[in-house]
Amino acid sequence: MRPELFIFLLLVIAGMVWFITAPRRRRARQRRYREPPFPAAWRAILRADMPMYRQLPSDLQRQLQKHIQVFLAEKNFVGCQGLEVTEPMRVLIAAQACLLILNRPTDYFPNMTEILVYPDAFMVERDVADEAGVVHRVRHAVSGESWADSQVVLSWPDVLAGAARADDAYNVVIHEFAHQLDHESGASNGAPVLRDREQAATWAAVFSDEFEKLHEHLARGEPSLLDDYGAQDPVEFFAVASETFFEKPDRLKSEHGELYRALTRFYCVDPGSWR
Repeated sequence: MRPELFIFLLLVIAGMVWFITAPRRRRARQRRYREPPFPAAWRAILRADMPMYRQLPSDLQRQLQKHIQVFLAEKNFVGCQGLEVTEPMRVLIAAQACLLILNRPTDYFPNMTEILVYPDAFMVERDVADEAGVVHRVRHAVSGESWADSQVVLSWPDVLAGAARADDAYNVVIHEFAHQLDHESGASNGAPVLRDREQAATWAAVFSDEFEKLHEHLARGEPSLLDDYGAQDPVEFFAVASETFFEKPDRLKSEHGELYRALTRFYCVDPGSWR
């Protein structure tokens, strides 16, 4: 065998071994990130600025702490428009995001590597069709966005407000990271990765029915527990339903029992029991 061919084969084999063992190496790193004690200063931040953390049972508080340690070790935070992202800001964002992965096998939002934080709502441009079907380029001020290709974008005042109020069904971090879970299925369609065919069938039936009911409420001009923004499409409906699940669980369970049960099975937590 020629030396150059032998070297090439060695490189190919080394590359295959590196690729195959990558998940194992990542899990080992994550175990190391979880080993140190959770900093007392971080616990103080959560107790002061995130009432939902105080509501969590002690076992879920400990689990959330470990998730935060991994999240902060793996994700990059970028301040925009001159904003300096401080440690308390990073901790508060991580804590709200990691509520969505409690009690579940997780790879810590693997598609998302970077969080952009703005000092206020930021402007985005979107194509919007009018009643005649003519498409216009429109600028909107938004509090958050979730991109399938690695980024979440957040407005810091909205992050802070979402953490401070645990009962208004408005939480931009929960909303945008629910989108990240949706992205993990390979197509953003309002259906994240589900356990099996039975769960997927139940999910499709329940979410389709509830999405239609929200449209009916809007058509009749009736108020709904679920924010009107969820009527845009199934993608936004899942994110809005997730916000309501974590922040108004009692009303969601009472008024939309099937939806609550579907979300309880997916998220593997029962927020109504935390109150």
